[in-house]
Amino acid sequence: MGDPAGVGPEICLRLLANAAMREVCVPIIFGDASIMKRVAAACDLPAPEKIISAAEWQGAWADIDAPVVYDIPTEGMDEVEAGVVSAVTGRAGFVYVEESIRAALAGEIDAVSTAPLNKEALNNAGVPFPGHTEIFAAKTNAERACMMLTSDELTCAFVTVHVGYHEVPGLLNQERILDTIELAAAAMKRLRGRDPKLIACGLNPHAGEGGLFGNREEENIIAPALEVARERGIQIEGPLPPDTCFLPWRREATDCFICMYHDQGHIPLKALAFDKAINVTLGLPIVRTSVDHGTACDIAWQGKANPSSLYEAVGLAAKLAS
Repeated sequence: MGDPAGVGPEICLRLLANAAMREVCVPIIFGDASIMKRVAAACDLPAPEKIISAAEWQGAWADIDAPVVYDIPTEGMDEVEAGVVSAVTGRAGFVYVEESIRAALAGEIDAVSTAPLNKEALNNAGVPFPGHTEIFAAKTNAERACMMLTSDELTCAFVTVHVGYHEVPGLLNQERILDTIELAAAAMKRLRGRDPKLIACGLNPHAGEGGLFGNREEENIIAPALEVARERGIQIEGPLPPDTCFLPWRREATDCFICMYHDQGHIPLKALAFDKAINVTLGLPIVRTSVDHGTACDIAWQGKANPSSLYEAVGLAAKLAS
């Protein structure tokens, strides 16, 4: 359900009511039923038809054949206000994610698609993770994992994600870059049904301009990782200047771009496909996809949220799970 104070409850309600999505999967919302009811009333949307408790879930999950809300009450839900970031909502959102991961690892559900969490709320609640990607990697004990954003227009995989820019150079190493390349190549081969073509972005302007900019990260770290990838049979070009990587003709010929940091790929992708992009965590023992937008607290509980990204995420999760 995501953060209770954001747009997550609304887009989840729209998912439950969408007949076309029921042909794709049986949606189960892990969240708070009382919040779902409040948001349904505020947005003039159908309230959930079926709600089950944690006690009921243990004996019923295998027989669920229609949309349902798995009710996970947490403290302070009566105090939640639309669009108001708080430790209460951060803790609740984290609990929903934890329970969905547990259910997926236990084989009770086939895949997880997440509505947005609020990073400030997570921090206020003392949650030691900056976002979903890190939570899923830690809670599933993944040996290696990375974020991939995908859409019809553009797909990007990220070597680093939720860190400050000053931290990025110190986090780059050949192993981490190679892990991202291999995870992305495997995912795109699964989605495309063929060997994919990748491009790696440089870290610095002009991909370092031969050492003029940066600290020779391109020559000493990125390029050697790409060479190993090529030796392992992966088609990858680069490192290329980030400001020309995403030109239309390159996008048409490239299945996935390997980006060194968060905004290097998020900016072009959201400019091209904000409502339909999907976030996928690669390298997990379970399937996890997500919307590619935030909690949008400024429009929460107003009936304005666009559920398209959630529909796309659920559709891809169902495809990957099958």
